[in-house]
Amino acid sequence: MATQGLIGAVEAGGTKFVLALATFDGEIVAHSRLPTNTPVETWPAMQEFFTQNSARHGPISAFGIASFGPIDIDPASAAYGTFTTTPKPGWSGARFHDALASFNAPIMVDTDVNGAAIGEWQAGAGQGCRTLAYTTIGTGVGTGIVRDGRSLMGISHFESGHIVPPQDFATDPFGGICPYHGNCIEGLASGPAIEKRWGRSLDKLLGEANAISLIADYIAHLASTLVLLHMPDRLIFGGGVMKAPGLIEAVRTATAEKLNGYVQHPRLDAGLTRYIVTPGLGDDAGITGAIELGRQALAAQ
Repeated sequence: MATQGLIGAVEAGGTKFVLALATFDGEIVAHSRLPTNTPVETWPAMQEFFTQNSARHGPISAFGIASFGPIDIDPASAAYGTFTTTPKPGWSGARFHDALASFNAPIMVDTDVNGAAIGEWQAGAGQGCRTLAYTTIGTGVGTGIVRDGRSLMGISHFESGHIVPPQDFATDPFGGICPYHGNCIEGLASGPAIEKRWGRSLDKLLGEANAISLIADYIAHLASTLVLLHMPDRLIFGGGVMKAPGLIEAVRTATAEKLNGYVQHPRLDAGLTRYIVTPGLGDDAGITGAIELGRQALAAQ
């Protein structure tokens, strides 16, 4: 066991919490899942997991949290680690630091997509990158930008899914499902938006080439915007929608067309097959990133 002590890691999703206790080197010694109910139910279950496994494996030196949101991820904020305007009942105002205070260990909190980005940067498809953009296209759309293993933010975490792309209403008259913007990328290309528009998920629309092409074009608008704003070494696109056969290839083609040769760099290979990729860690990206956040919490202490 590493002399630095153990890392408590939490990947907090909208439907489940993934919990892990790991050595400083990343070896997971205990692992569990529990449903995301209300904090009244979930906090005690989380505390019990870490208490029992700490007694079995050793003291916890730090915690890393990769969580759904909206959540305050600014370490300088008095509300750091607190859920803000989340529509999930019971979670607004809940704070990770309060739930884990009894362990007397430093805590680093970030978003779930930032956690996945950090995980991919460290051990997945983002290895060898200095700046990495990880985007999930699923129930929602979000992007984490990582530079040298640390996520970037401004006054809050980034919200790439709410960029509004150009829309040809003659080709696609769908008004979108976002309650704030209607036809933003999340409103047009997320899993629920696809189901609302066509009544089926994208992987069941493979006979309709225009469906793949349309969704790819919206995602490519986001991809080209990420290139122009952040100039990352690589773009990773994950999430359930991206598993549709042919979509990643169509996104590469559409992104190259939108950039139109403007960005010239060895990283942007012909066809973008090495530049725009799918995740390397699959479902393990989030918890891998949470463990790294715990290391960062320990380093910052």
